[in-house]
Amino acid sequence: MTTKKSATGQGAAAPELISQRIAELGDWRGETLARMRKLIKHADPDVVEEWKWMGTPVWEHDGIICTGESYKDKVKLTFAKGAHLKDPAKLFNSSLDGNLRRAIDIAEGEEVDATAFKALVQEAIALNKLKPAKKTKAKA
Repeated sequence: MTTKKSATGQGAAAPELISQRIAELGDWRGETLARMRKLIKHADPDVVEEWKWMGTPVWEHDGIICTGESYKDKVKLTFAKGAHLKDPAKLFNSSLDGNLRRAIDIAEGEEVDATAFKALVQEAIALNKLKPAKKTKAKA
């Protein structure tokens, strides 16, 4: 796994900040976020963890895979390009009407199919790798 420094300027590495967030939650939300983080790392050992947007865990590989947010009643994993991913297990249950993003809301006591989730992460990475090459200006 690649480690990058946080964009917060505090000098702490993003993985450390994500671990701190999990510990601070201290309840089912922290356990859920930790479990999903572990699945992401199993799906992609080369995943890059980031800490963006004033405290949001972000997992990237050739672009954003997903973010992990915690709310009072759920943990939300938002896939940046989820609308373009196949979801045969119907994991996406939130943000279904958007043009690009899709999310998985996990409430207390809910389990996410680990195999289907890892497949979704791997598909998101494959989609990120298909990014068109940046256009360069032709020299005259």
